[in-house]
Amino acid sequence: MHAAMAMLAIMPIIFLIVMAILVIPYWFIWKKAGFSPWLSLLMFIPLVNLIMLYVLAFSEWKVVPAPQAGYQQVPYPPQYPRV
Repeated sequence: MHAAMAMLAIMPIIFLIVMAILVIPYWFIWKKAGFSPWLSLLMFIPLVNLIMLYVLAFSEWKVVPAPQAGYQQVPYPPQYPRV
């Protein structure tokens, strides 16, 4: 009986830790993709999480790709001060 009561006291803490472990990576993925990071909270809804993964996978990300290794980044044209 005491073990069950102890388990009931510890389970919410474990649940919050697991939620944080799952939400943080999705938060950064949604943010890097150019979407609202709050969409990461939808990953806890059972069928919605599959739909959102497909949305994330097949949508066009609103970020500029990083230059590949061995290629030089094109410099910006010089900015002259306005007179």
